[in-house]
Amino acid sequence: MNIRLLGTIALLAGLATAGCATTTPGYGNAGYGAPPYSGGSVCYDCGTVTRIETVATGAGSAPNATGAVLGGIVGAAAARELAKDNTDSTGRRNTATVVGAAAGAVVGNAIQNRAQANNGRYNVYVRMRDGRTTVVTQDDLDGIREGSYVRVYNGRAWAQ
Repeated sequence: MNIRLLGTIALLAGLATAGCATTTPGYGNAGYGAPPYSGGSVCYDCGTVTRIETVATGAGSAPNATGAVLGGIVGAAAARELAKDNTDSTGRRNTATVVGAAAGAVVGNAIQNRAQANNGRYNVYVRMRDGRTTVVTQDDLDGIREGSYVRVYNGRAWAQ
């Protein structure tokens, strides 16, 4: 009777450990954090974003001092007009013109810096399912972040 009891225990232990094993095909070697299937078939042009770099664009952007110069001119002219209407002292008009030029230069520079920061391009590094790494350059990220699962085609990464 002890042999039957040992056999039953061994059988139950074998079934318990077999239940822990996964039988889903593809999960054992699916790749770098990627689900094994996309739409019912293997996605060979899919992968995971490993890094995103911002690339500065030099074409089409204005020189660095343009925003400050234009802002200074507009600020000086606006301050001079306000001082002309509110005071009759030449010294106060000149002081207002200088202060307006300085404030306009600061504001113009900040506006230009913000406009240039939004004009960037991005290098998106993707580790493909087969282990190779590819880099695509695109104008927008469209919700893609590091760790995102993407499909690479037509020269850009598309979120999946």
